[in-house]
Amino acid sequence: MSPFLILAALAAPTTAADAATQDSIVVTAAREPLDAESAPVSVTIFGSETMQALGLPSATDLLRLSPGVSVATTGPRGTQTQLRIRGAEANHTLLFVDGIRFNDPAAGNEARFELLTTDSLSRVEIVRGPQSALWGSEALGGVIAIETADPIGGTKASLLGEYGSFDSVRASAQFAAGTDTAGVSGSAGWLSSDGIDSFGDGGENDGFETFSASLKGIVRPADGIELGVAGHWIEGTSEFDGTDPVTFARADTLDETRNRIGAIRGWAKADVDGWSLQGDLGWLGSTNRNRLDDEPLNRTSGERLSAGAQVSRTLGRSRLTAAIEHQAEDFRARDQVYFGGTDQDRGRHLTAFIGEWHARWSEQISTDLSVRHDSFSEFRDATTFRAAAVIEPTAGWRLHAAYGEGIAQPSFYDLYGFFPGSFAGNPMLKAESSRGWEAGARWQSGAFSAGITGFSNRLNSEIVDTYDPATFLSSTANAQGKSRRRGIELDGSWRLSAAATIGVNYTYLDAEEQKTSGTTPIRELRRPRHSANLIANGTAGRLSWGATAGYVGKRGDTDFDFFPSPRVTLDDYLLASLRLGWRINDRIEAYARIENAFDADYQDVVGYNTPGRAGYAGLRIRFGD
Repeated sequence: MSPFLILAALAAPTTAADAATQDSIVVTAAREPLDAESAPVSVTIFGSETMQALGLPSATDLLRLSPGVSVATTGPRGTQTQLRIRGAEANHTLLFVDGIRFNDPAAGNEARFELLTTDSLSRVEIVRGPQSALWGSEALGGVIAIETADPIGGTKASLLGEYGSFDSVRASAQFAAGTDTAGVSGSAGWLSSDGIDSFGDGGENDGFETFSASLKGIVRPADGIELGVAGHWIEGTSEFDGTDPVTFARADTLDETRNRIGAIRGWAKADVDGWSLQGDLGWLGSTNRNRLDDEPLNRTSGERLSAGAQVSRTLGRSRLTAAIEHQAEDFRARDQVYFGGTDQDRGRHLTAFIGEWHARWSEQISTDLSVRHDSFSEFRDATTFRAAAVIEPTAGWRLHAAYGEGIAQPSFYDLYGFFPGSFAGNPMLKAESSRGWEAGARWQSGAFSAGITGFSNRLNSEIVDTYDPATFLSSTANAQGKSRRRGIELDGSWRLSAAATIGVNYTYLDAEEQKTSGTTPIRELRRPRHSANLIANGTAGRLSWGATAGYVGKRGDTDFDFFPSPRVTLDDYLLASLRLGWRINDRIEAYARIENAFDADYQDVVGYNTPGRAGYAGLRIRFGD
């Protein structure tokens, strides 16, 4: 075990973000927002001050600092990025952006983390463990909710410009203008880079470009009444090295993917005499276009229409919630390579009924019970359950325990395939399901807090790839065995003063899969057994600073360049970043930052290189309140 890992374990600890947000509201740990101390499950929150202090441009750079989260990027920034919570699959994390379900129905139900930047965000929340009893499919491993600025309460704006290594350019603008009863906020950001050669064999660099914009408006015409609308637009272009069309081995190619996601949500809320009523309507559309040397290969597109209504009633120390949701998804695929052989037009829908009972039995004990029934158009219906309790036996101590169940729909790829003659889908698949528990304790005294959580989850009916040597066809099937993920998370923080807040966390993960019942389980790929993070930031006079260090332990991967696709071990690595800012005056801050400060040579996916040490410099200008 490395010295850094031992230090993290001994410090026993929460992230610096957590220390600064002890009074924060958690929005996805229950159907109604809770204060952080009442949340019955494990939550990490990053606030705007922490994000600005660290200066990390990509959302995945921030998310990987949370306990229990592992990230795998297929080469340089901008390429496919998969995030796993507590060893769950990449499509087992549900992403909300300003309350909009943001998983891409045209990309295997995965969230497109490679397209998300931090410049427009005011808050990031990570809830770990199965949450399907609250939020349905894809919330099997956990939920991530990100939010843009609140437009209520003042007028302010900021501009950012940055230039650095790999001819990278970063520019963004944000504004919020409002009173106590109405307001509008918006943002726009651009990030581009010439990148690096993904294979590192002397080929051309693989660059990327991402543009994002958001707009949010809220009106509160009377006490307890709120009307709102939020919209998002993201588009990105990423170059990458793919495979040789003859040997199917990795090769230095001129592949390129272009992605677009547009989404909008409207809502209305009313709180009257102990009743809370809410209605939501949302839409998301996405397109993914793949090219080789500027020649079109294929494209996929998807749409999701979501509608929901919820009512809550407070009775004494109890809050009862009932909700109904409806989702309709469409998927389309077109190709040029196979002369239309992959063309598809598919659709499906679901209707869900949710109930939750949150009770505070005394000042020391609270419980939460949730149940959800999903009626699917394409699969067997599913009912999921969650039970949780929080006990505060004495001042400074908090004990929590939860049991939860999760489900994940098969993707359109899993059901219907994509590549004719080589990969056929399986329309008989059933939804994946999991059940698990977590239990832990937290202690806080003044500026210091520390916590420990143990967890265990079992995944049933895991969707796995299959291969028939007689027909040379690949397909999918539900595994007969059970996959197991269990581990321990340690986290803690110490706020020395305004000049320094330090947080560390450590995760031990034992993740195994069993495709066939009765066989010996094997370790899951791309999941480190050991991982640890350090986050520190502070302000002293005109100087502000932020630093991170993330350790990722050894993990396995599959090398498809060789037959029969042997397993390989990827080396452990340590990523460190540092940002230093100097406030020139009340409005202008100049800063410099460095990524991969120790120039680690590492891979998240076998065969795909990642950037070395990189430096950047920029200006941030603030206006208003």
